Amino acid sequence: PDSKSLMSKKGKGGKKEEVVVKKEEKKVIKPLPEGVPNIMADLSKKQIFKKFSFRGYEINGLLGLKIDEVAKLLRSRQRRRLQRKLKPQYGRLLNKLNYIKSCTPQGEKPLAVKTHLRDLIVLPSMVLSVVNVHNGKEYVPVEIKPEMVGYYLGEFAQSYKRVAHGRPGVGATHSSKFVPIK
Repeated sequence: PDSKSLMSKKGKGGKKEEVVVKKEEKKVIKPLPEGVPNIMADLSKKQIFKKFSFRGYEINGLLGLKIDEVAKLLRSRQRRRLQRKLKPQYGRLLNKLNYIKSCTPQGEKPLAVKTHLRDLIVLPSMVLSVVNVHNGKEYVPVEIKPEMVGYYLGEFAQSYKRVAHGRPGVGATHSSKFVPIK
């Protein structure tokens, strides 16, 4: 064991104990061999119960379109954003997602990619990817489904908790302090 993975700590009686700290393991991604189907091969088979269509296109049809053609199908705010071109960090994330999907065997979930890009528009090429979206405190895993096309990644990783109102505290107004006696 190397010095980075072990930490010394004084336990009971002043004796030193060794505590093992787990480090996050990096996974190596290798391309699939020729002839082995990747995760995108079974995309049409997954849509058995309910056929997905986005503005008249099935998911396989959307995958064949360029970003400019997809932009014409989106709402005005997303269309304007895509027409003004994507920033380089968005392109790098899309390339990572596509590479990981191409390396994932059929029937398995792809590795998750961490990102802070909450304002990225979900594009058809991202479908079946897993993205860990930062919500300001932690990374929330988001599995991208065809129904998410056109929305922002941040919409699927809520950045605040629902407010659960308790009892009125000190300094509340007199009317809100009133609690009926049973």
